[in-house]
Amino acid sequence: MRRIRVIHPSRWHSNAISKKTLNGLSASQPQHLQDNAHAKTCQPLPESRKKRSPVKFKMAEKSLFAVLLRSPWWISFLVVGLIVLASGALLPKEYFVVGALAGFPIFVVGCIATWRQLRAPSPAKVAEMLGAVNSMPWRSFADTLAAAWERDGCTVERLNNQGAADLAVTLNGKTTLVSARRWKAATHGVEPLRELHAAMQAREAFAGVYVITQGELSDNARVFARDHGISVLQDEGVARLLLDKRA
Repeated sequence: MRRIRVIHPSRWHSNAISKKTLNGLSASQPQHLQDNAHAKTCQPLPESRKKRSPVKFKMAEKSLFAVLLRSPWWISFLVVGLIVLASGALLPKEYFVVGALAGFPIFVVGCIATWRQLRAPSPAKVAEMLGAVNSMPWRSFADTLAAAWERDGCTVERLNNQGAADLAVTLNGKTTLVSARRWKAATHGVEPLRELHAAMQAREAFAGVYVITQGELSDNARVFARDHGISVLQDEGVARLLLDKRA
């Protein structure tokens, strides 16, 4: 009968997995596999595992709150009223207050929407501003845009003849490139947006803005802008930016 040698646990590491065994395994592998294994062993932790940045929450465009913010102010208060009425009709008296309080977040949204809409310029002023913008020469329009962003606390750099971007707008250390030179073009395809995106990559910009006051943006261009971090500032948005009276 064969005798079975029992190795004490304290000697497992030195006997079962000896340095000689490891060297033998390594010698039997091709050199490039040994190098890869060494590289993986010595590779530092990725930055994402060393330090996680705080999560930033952004309201979904099609969420109830976002839709109510874009709607007339009175719609939010109408929804709150319906919630209160439904709570009184459907819930026992002891739960009425709890049900009615479900409408409080929507009440807050209604207050925000009211404040925004009271401060917004009238449609007549928007139309007047768009008419003035469309009659401006390029240099005047660029100066007007720059002044509007500087009024909001941004630093604006004019990029004269430096490619697709015309302005570099910086706020809180983040730079947005603005393409506005074709603001009166009849059509806006995807090519100017590709050029703006290339400029964003070259300058490592945080975002991009493409300005339009006339003409239509093609569907392909709109999809490209959405997928590449480019906001389209168009018509009424341009007028409201220029009419903003904040110091």
